[in-house]
Amino acid sequence: MEENINEEAKKEIIKRTVTMQGRPMTLTGEEIKVGMTAPDFKVTDNDMLPMKFSRTYGGKVAVISAVTSLDTSVCDLQTRRFNKEAEALGPDIGVLTVSMDLPFAQKRWCGAAGVKAVRTFSDYQKADFGKTWGVLIKDLRLLARAIFIVDKDGIVKYVQIVPEVTKEPDYDEALTALRALV
Repeated sequence: MEENINEEAKKEIIKRTVTMQGRPMTLTGEEIKVGMTAPDFKVTDNDMLPMKFSRTYGGKVAVISAVTSLDTSVCDLQTRRFNKEAEALGPDIGVLTVSMDLPFAQKRWCGAAGVKAVRTFSDYQKADFGKTWGVLIKDLRLLARAIFIVDKDGIVKYVQIVPEVTKEPDYDEALTALRALV
């Protein structure tokens, strides 16, 4: 019995967290690490159609930018920054942003922001991406701010989970990792 209690205590200690305005938030799902095979996931595109990562981005280098909501200032900045970078990357590199925003809200935001080089996808239905990639904030059912880069063979080559959700990621570090693959 004591052994079970100790195992449960260990699980509690190794919970992964991020903060939102300084408050700790628990992340659910497996932690994604460099060298792992990229887990597949299903999300919804801006036309309410399902998108499966492996079918749409298989064989391409993919940059996955996770944000809490496109209608917040930092998420807006992050997506616009990757849109600017994506314009120069070419067709063999896919750049996508995933959030819990509803697809029609993402479509409206993209139109208003002039974002065309980044595709936005919604994880609102089942939180499949958030759970599978370990960035679902349990307390809020939102995604933590993160950047993942997957190579043409489907191997995760870069992971950045931003410790404070209200802060921007380290773009230079992510872009350096991306340029090393192309």
